[in-house]
Amino acid sequence: MRLFFTKKDITLRKKRSAIGLIGIVAIITMYIVTSHKPAPKPNPPVVAIAPVVKDNVEIYGEYVGRIRAQQFVEVHARVEGYLEQMLFEEGTYVTKNQVLFVINQDQYRAKADKARAQLKKDEAQAQKAKRDLERIRPLYEQNAASQLDLDNAVAAYETAEASVAMSDADLYQAEQELGYTIVRSPLSGHISKRHVDLGTLVGTGGKSLLATIVKSDTVLVDFSMTALDYLKSKERNVNLGEKDSTRSWQPNISITLADNTVYPYKGYVDFAEPQVDPRTGTFSVRAEMPNPKRVLLPGQFTKVKLLLDVRENATVVPLKSVMIEKGGAYIYVMRKDSTVERRFIELGPEFQNQVVVERGLAPGEFIVTEGYHKLNPGIKVRVSSTLQNEN
Repeated sequence: MRLFFTKKDITLRKKRSAIGLIGIVAIITMYIVTSHKPAPKPNPPVVAIAPVVKDNVEIYGEYVGRIRAQQFVEVHARVEGYLEQMLFEEGTYVTKNQVLFVINQDQYRAKADKARAQLKKDEAQAQKAKRDLERIRPLYEQNAASQLDLDNAVAAYETAEASVAMSDADLYQAEQELGYTIVRSPLSGHISKRHVDLGTLVGTGGKSLLATIVKSDTVLVDFSMTALDYLKSKERNVNLGEKDSTRSWQPNISITLADNTVYPYKGYVDFAEPQVDPRTGTFSVRAEMPNPKRVLLPGQFTKVKLLLDVRENATVVPLKSVMIEKGGAYIYVMRKDSTVERRFIELGPEFQNQVVVERGLAPGEFIVTEGYHKLNPGIKVRVSSTLQNEN
């Protein structure tokens, strides 16, 4: 059976198709709109911040030092003889001029007695020659004695006077040698064990070293600094070994003992070698340190911490907040609108997990100390009170 459609039927069918198509498009659009919600904005990174502060910064250098006695004296026998007495206890404190040893005095006493007798003899001869001259001189003036007689009298008197001077010198030397038989302490300090036994021949033909005395209530600490440290101290106008009344501090040292405890007293640098050792590239520095309880022993090695400089009102930041890259060192600074800025800075010396900033920061600014690894310049951040308290 064959169907025939009129023009009106065809137009109606086209309208229905268009309406259906529009409905489908509307349904699809509605589906897309309702099924794809916009993604929420990400939360800003959480960071910890700290203010930029100014502080007085102490700059130290660390070295290896060696303790040395302020005075170390060897006691030697100055004359030859047999050692008769030892009048001290080994290892004890002795005072200056205290008698330590006595050497046999017999030969030196006899020598002194002989010199004394010779002096008396020569003095008697000189007195006689003087009286003879006093008698002949007026006789010569009266032409009762010849010129030869006067000359002989003058010569005899002058010879006798010279003999007196020689005998007096011999007596002085003999008494000195006799005095050397009593060996006294040249200073106050602690004495070592004796190096010779009683009855030993000491002096010229035997052992001359009897003992050593150490003055250690004050000790010297020797250590070496590099030439670079020396140049840096010059840049800071610090002359090691010289006191400067214009500054509030002086180069001082503290030392660490073998048990890693810090010695309670400080020492002050009193000498610096004026030249660098070409073999090691270092120069020697010496500091004087009190040692009232003899905790520090001569010959002992120790760690030395030297105050090289005090930077007053320096800008200081935590070392952990600084990042280093090829372009230099930088730090993140938080602005007032909570965005961060990457700020390149010039670093100074480090100390106690902190670092001095020479240029690039101002007091009152806030820097990021935690969480900077997830930051980019210009990003907004949120300050965490938890991290803040941890710092």
